[in-house]
This record gives sequence, structure tokens and C-alpha cells, in this order.
Amino acid sequence: MKKPKLVVMAAGLGSRYGGLKQMESVTPQNEIILDFACYDAWKAGFEEIVFIIKPEMEEDFRERVLSRMEKYVKCSYVFQQIGQLPEGFSVPDGRTKPWGTCHAVMAAKELLDGPFAVINADDYYGRDAFQKVFDFLSAETDENRYCMAGYYVENTLSEQGTVTRGVCATDENGLLTAIDETKNIGWKDPQAGTICAFEEKTGETRDIPRGTVVSMNFWGFQPSMMDYMLRDFDKFLREDAVKNPMKAEYLLPIEVGALLERGTVSVQVLEATDKWYGVTYKEDKEKVEEAFRRMKEAGKYPETLWPV
Repeated sequence: MKKPKLVVMAAGLGSRYGGLKQMESVTPQNEIILDFACYDAWKAGFEEIVFIIKPEMEEDFRERVLSRMEKYVKCSYVFQQIGQLPEGFSVPDGRTKPWGTCHAVMAAKELLDGPFAVINADDYYGRDAFQKVFDFLSAETDENRYCMAGYYVENTLSEQGTVTRGVCATDENGLLTAIDETKNIGWKDPQAGTICAFEEKTGETRDIPRGTVVSMNFWGFQPSMMDYMLRDFDKFLREDAVKNPMKAEYLLPIEVGALLERGTVSVQVLEATDKWYGVTYKEDKEKVEEAFRRMKEAGKYPETLWPV
């Protein structure tokens, strides 16, 4: 059985943050959040990492990430470009953004010949999640049995504003039954610890209980996932992209949800115990820097992750 690889989706710009937030240093050693994610993945057993980037990021990415990391773990990268479409399809006039997270992962299809995990480049997931996903993929032989790192919603919020999370429903065996991409999740009353989703159009709120499991786009897939995405991408382009040619996106949670509805796959939700950190808003950065400083002082990470 082939060892799992890690796929890192690093092509996106942080629209609310304003700029390449993936490249923002969060430690005095000039490390970025991605350094911590890849370090945790390497320590958990991942020996190869495939990065999805934009062509215009290549020089900075090689300098800021690969120059240090590739001495310890095998690294490669591919480009996500809007024109990467099946034969017979073309980019709609005026469309400038690529086609979403499934489209990003499909850009790496030539490098993925076994099980693979997928993460965002700008999220801190914690060592526990990487270990559980790696162990699952290393042991699982069923081509249609996947996994997902599930986080408690209260561990994934920003103090600066609302976030979008995939709210998950599971059965008694911890298998994912549905995933609902929910926007505008935030603290209703921080002191009371209550959480809700804000409805922009009506101004109403929907309470979300603490302990609700959400997805942070940390998936563990078998090679069959690539086949399903390549097949369903045509359907997406014929239907969703025609209805909304400027903004439609082919997203991993949507594809996983469709596969679940068809009964094609099962997804084991693996409880992630670490607190998520990310820079959704500029004001988040100070909190993230403080968190990594404390973790290093506690010995969770060495002073320098990738010594030259």
C-alpha cells in the first residue's frame, strides 16, 4: 500500500484579509502558519507534500517555504489555473477566479497515485489531527472509505468577526451524514459562550450549540476521490457554471455531500482536539503570534521548525 501524501491548497487569496495571508510571518523566526501545518504533518508520518499554488506565487513560495522545508520532507508543487478545463469547455468572458477547491486538488492529479490528505494553507490544525488522518489513511484499504478531521465549533471562531464553517451531522458510528456550508458563524455572547449563525438577509440568528462538529477542509481521501471529481466536474460546468458563470465554485464539501447522498462513499469523522488558529482578519494575527509563542515555550515546537 502506498504511503499517504499531503495536498496543501495554497492558491487562494484572503479576500477579507487583503493579500497573500499564507505568506505572513507569525514568529520571530519568520515562520508562517503553513510551516507549522507541514511540520505537524511531517512528524505525523507524511513524507511527501504537494502544494497547489498560483503561477505568480512561485518565486515567493520557493523562497519562503520550499527553501527551508524541502531539506526535511519531499516537496513538489503544481499550478491551479482558470483555464484548466476538460475538452469542450472554455472560460466564460469576464471570469477571473479559478473554480474552487475540487478544481485545485484536480490540478495535482498527476502526482497523486495513492491515498492523500487535503488541507488549507492558512489554517493551523494541530498535530493530533494530522496523526489521526495519517493513521486512518495508512490502515484503510476500502477505496470508498474516507475521513475528515472534525473540530468543535467553539475552537474555530475568530474574535474579530464571523467565519464560514461546514456544519456536520454524524450517525452513531461517527460517520458523516451531511455537511452544511454555513456562513456568518460567530460569538452571540462571548462571555456566555453562546454561538450563532447570522442570516444576512433577514437579520435573524440561528443558535449553534457548543460541541457542534464542523469541517475545516481537512480531508483524507482514497484515489477514487480523484476519479469522482474528474467525472463530476463536467456536470458542474454544464449546470452550476452556466447558472452562475462568474462565481460558481466546485467545492470539496459539496462534492463529498453529493457522494454521501448517492451512497457512494463513507466518511469517518475523526475528532480533532486541538484549537484551530488562522488569520481570517488582520486583527487575528496578534492572537496567532501569541499562540505560537506559547506553544514553543511549552516545548510543543522547537525554537526553529526547519533549521538550515
